[in-house]
Amino acid sequence: MEGTKKQVFTIQVEDGKPGKDGQPAVGPVFRNILAKDGYPPLEPDMRTSWDVFRTAAGKYPNNRMLGWRPFKDGVPGPYLWKSYKEVYEEVLQIGSALRHLGVQPGSTVGIYGANCPQWVVAMQACNGYSLICVPLYDTLGAGAVDYIIDHAEIDIVFIQDKKIKEILSPNCKSATRLKALVAFTSANNEQIKDAEQIGMNVYSWNDFLKMGKDKPAKPCPPQPNDTCTIMYTSGTSGQPKGVMLSHESHGMYVKGVDLFMDQFDDKMSTEDVFLSFLPLAHILDRMIEEYFFHKGASVGYYHGDLNALRDDLMELKPTLLVGVPRVYEKIYEGILKALADLRPLRRVIFNALYNRKLAGMKAGYTHKTASPFADMLAFRKVKARLGGRLRLLISGGAPLSTEIEEFLRVTSCAYFIQGYGLTETLGPSTVGYPDDMSLVGTVGVAATYTDLRLEEVPEMGYNPLGVPSRGEILIRGNTVFTGYYKNPELTNEVMVDGWFHTGDIGEMTPDGILKVIDRKKNIFKLSQGEYVAVEYLEKVYVFPPIIEDIWVYGDSYRSTLVAVVNPHEENTMKWAASKGYKGSFDEICKLESLKEYILTELATAAQKNKLRGFEYIKGIVLDPVPFDIERDLVTATMKKRRNYMLKYYQPEIDKVYKKLEDQRAANKAK
Repeated sequence: MEGTKKQVFTIQVEDGKPGKDGQPAVGPVFRNILAKDGYPPLEPDMRTSWDVFRTAAGKYPNNRMLGWRPFKDGVPGPYLWKSYKEVYEEVLQIGSALRHLGVQPGSTVGIYGANCPQWVVAMQACNGYSLICVPLYDTLGAGAVDYIIDHAEIDIVFIQDKKIKEILSPNCKSATRLKALVAFTSANNEQIKDAEQIGMNVYSWNDFLKMGKDKPAKPCPPQPNDTCTIMYTSGTSGQPKGVMLSHESHGMYVKGVDLFMDQFDDKMSTEDVFLSFLPLAHILDRMIEEYFFHKGASVGYYHGDLNALRDDLMELKPTLLVGVPRVYEKIYEGILKALADLRPLRRVIFNALYNRKLAGMKAGYTHKTASPFADMLAFRKVKARLGGRLRLLISGGAPLSTEIEEFLRVTSCAYFIQGYGLTETLGPSTVGYPDDMSLVGTVGVAATYTDLRLEEVPEMGYNPLGVPSRGEILIRGNTVFTGYYKNPELTNEVMVDGWFHTGDIGEMTPDGILKVIDRKKNIFKLSQGEYVAVEYLEKVYVFPPIIEDIWVYGDSYRSTLVAVVNPHEENTMKWAASKGYKGSFDEICKLESLKEYILTELATAAQKNKLRGFEYIKGIVLDPVPFDIERDLVTATMKKRRNYMLKYYQPEIDKVYKKLEDQRAANKAK
């Protein structure tokens, strides 16, 4: 039997304190066991983001660094690669060209487009020449891009070719302040003329490289406390916030991951390959890439179509996959669909092997040793669907369901962990440990350079000194941001006595293991005075197979909850066929009988989870189109933008409430 002794992941460095003089109670402070003697110091070659890359380019000049799939006749081909040496030379040329244009250290430079080698070259040029990189989300509309260019005072933007039209759009008024656009490849003649009319030069990538080659300038390395990037969070309400992150915090993150990974038998090597598809403007992807650069490993970019991600998996054969929960939900659904197509006997065998391996893992065996027989007979096929070489899967951005995490830990033949963090904490502030089934359903423990504690939220009934310990998650450490750009008021609101107030609600075990259970701001009070924790309800109500996604709504002027539901297309069409209905998915979603069926499924889910009467959903709107970024309904990490959703669905919601009121009036009249 392996590892039956309980592992110790954290140490407690401060006790909890009861509330006093109007101050809320706080729970004990936990720190990772790796930092039991204090935060480990940084080596001289890791004190800035530039140090990390420059050192790697010197150690691994001929290793494959950045890979991409060029298109031929509209079809992505095999991966092509640039070495560390080639990328480093391009970085010096791009940095030199920026200096030639008069861009001074401390200036802000925008990068706007999908993940690709040019994105990273521009980012590293900013690092090497003490410029502040300001990513623009590939999925942000012109309104947000317009705001960021103006707010961050950007003069030059590196840009994906197809995004040039958005910068030159009349809606992007701040384009007039831009001095230059540098295309990832090139712009067309019409775009060049349009840009010239507002005093902006447009350069092709190759021309900009040549400019830097002809006018070389030595790097101007940053200091550890300099701002490395201003990363704007898309935000669930209002304008984006500019999160300032220092160079030193980047070095700390990379060092922290290094120390964490060194604990395990499976060591990270130069042979590892990361498939990058989350936006590089998203902190999680950027920091994973920086760690891979530190190790001299390879990063391959997806070809641009998330629906065809499996094609990139099969072509690249990565060893690491990092995704938000929706990615793993789709993988899970795909595997379940393949299982449903098996003959009944083979399904029975699969389930028996699953239960056997799960029992072994719960008893303390590793995923490799719990049941090699089950891996050989059944689960190697799951691994093959993911490219065949995956060693580690990481989920972040939002909590993943326990059911899916357990399933992938058993069937993927790879390590699977969850983490938790925000842009303000430079990504993962907590991390799970592989092969420890006690951490399933949690986001793990404090990362290497992080302190964690919970703070009381009396209006929601959360008390960190109660059992279980619950409250707002507070984070302190060397990877926390330095402030919101040009917004000291908001900075002071969330940073109190060195602690960053995340706005997320956590539950902490006595040994410092964290679970995210709610969102502080996503509560509202119904007219009868009852508080509703909406994110918890959405987790309950999304469980029926007929439901793809759900947004729950209520307000203080009404006593009942309603919801907008995205039906699951395949399962909805199966339901329709079983009832004899014909038509397109859009047509089926207009059926009153489908609404009635979904309402009964929601009621069943509510009963199963022992929800209180006021938490039951009484009316619904069906939208066959999934909540999307194009309509501003979700952020790039698929978090719901609730105020935008309300604005978008208000007419339908009003109709649902009117119908419910009419029904109540009719019932009273009987």
